[in-house]
Amino acid sequence: MIGQALPERLLWRGDTLPAEAGRLALPADVESELDAVVRSLDRDPLPLLLLRPDDFALDAARAFMRAVKRTIDDGVGFAIVDRLPVERWSESGARAVWWLLASLVARPVAQKWDGTSIYDVRDLGRPPGNGVRPDVTNVEQNFHTDNSYNHVPPHYVGLMCLRTAMAGGVSGIVSFAAAHEEMRRRHPALLQRLYQPFHFDRQREHAPGDVMTTFHPMFEETDGRLVARLSHFQVKNGYKLAGAAIDPEGTAALQAFEAILDQPGLAARFQFQPGQMQLIDNRALGHKRTAFEDWPEPARKRLLVRLWLRDSGSRAYNG
Repeated sequence: MIGQALPERLLWRGDTLPAEAGRLALPADVESELDAVVRSLDRDPLPLLLLRPDDFALDAARAFMRAVKRTIDDGVGFAIVDRLPVERWSESGARAVWWLLASLVARPVAQKWDGTSIYDVRDLGRPPGNGVRPDVTNVEQNFHTDNSYNHVPPHYVGLMCLRTAMAGGVSGIVSFAAAHEEMRRRHPALLQRLYQPFHFDRQREHAPGDVMTTFHPMFEETDGRLVARLSHFQVKNGYKLAGAAIDPEGTAALQAFEAILDQPGLAARFQFQPGQMQLIDNRALGHKRTAFEDWPEPARKRLLVRLWLRDSGSRAYNG
């Protein structure tokens, strides 16, 4: 278990976090560069996966995204950018801009075993379960890290909002450092269990015939920093797939930690607006959203575009 003091910058609570923390406004010179990118791609289209920042004049955007990355890495662990003018761009233009900007933070990597690298977060009308990720449903999520069940999860998770739901869908971000220290104060013995492995359901994102679960702790100390991977939902399914019963201490530890994450005031909450970009440190923060009711018209339904970013390992899903 990590013994050293955790970074003060990450020991925040949502109810005392300044309203401006992690928020950056998109500068006018960056917006002008991005308008030029969209015009260029309207004239001469390219597949999104071939787009590279080096192929466009993005000096102001590079400087701005360095500031975004510093806000994440040296600040509160997340950044919310207000906002891309998606109402005047085509959807393909907005996706291209998002891909290029995120690429200036870290390298986009596969989000599915089949190599899918840009992922639509929308309700597909199916119940969550093995092979159906909660992010393609409208049910409430628990706090989690993305791809907790993989061998090499992304370092950063990025979401760009194109459309919001008719009602609900409130986003939450929580600091695992703050929750870890609360757990240390309240349940030190149970905290130790979170440093020991759990079975995770791999969501069928693996080669045919490969093992269906991974076995990882929730917390690890890596290079002197606290690194988290959390998904209570995938752990429950993981034990079912493994044909094993979770130990009583493991159950108690998960329940205690989830109660801390859900305590009033610990998380920061906000409602996405079209054009907003959110990037978080997937090793340091958890995120969730509440259940939502979508619009009946298909063209108005809630749509976020997600990217996973990681500079280590390969671009492939298993890193």
